[in-house]
Amino acid sequence: MDPMLPLIRLLEASSDLANPSPEVLRDLFERMRKIAVVGLSRDPLKAARRVPSYLAARGYEVLPVNPRADRLLGRDAYATLGDIEAPVDLVLIFRPTGRAGPFVTEAARRPERPAIWLQEGIHADEEVTAARAEGLVVVQDLCAYKVHRAIYQ
Repeated sequence: MDPMLPLIRLLEASSDLANPSPEVLRDLFERMRKIAVVGLSRDPLKAARRVPSYLAARGYEVLPVNPRADRLLGRDAYATLGDIEAPVDLVLIFRPTGRAGPFVTEAARRPERPAIWLQEGIHADEEVTAARAEGLVVVQDLCAYKVHRAIYQ
């Protein structure tokens, strides 16, 4: 069996057929180290907490962005993405579809040009199209946890 088959199936199930290829996603997880998580939740039952916790447990440095929290996952929380001065490799967005677009635009304007990931069920079609046109790696409507597990398990 092709080791990429589980990832291929996840991509086929996504509503965005323009998501990056399995190889690009694998390379992204291989090279990234620092992840800014917009909307990291204080509620341990929500995906917006479980997925970043999983990634942190796998060795990624997770930087929480939540204006209503002081600390999350043992780290100081940032009120906005713009408050993070250090370069990040990925901006992972957990905001509702109707509110996600401005975060995609803000992430795309960062000087280090991070990859941008909208979690499963989240879309910002116009902003995603614009970011992709600028050459950025952008994922939408795909679960980072499921993708990571498909690659490494």
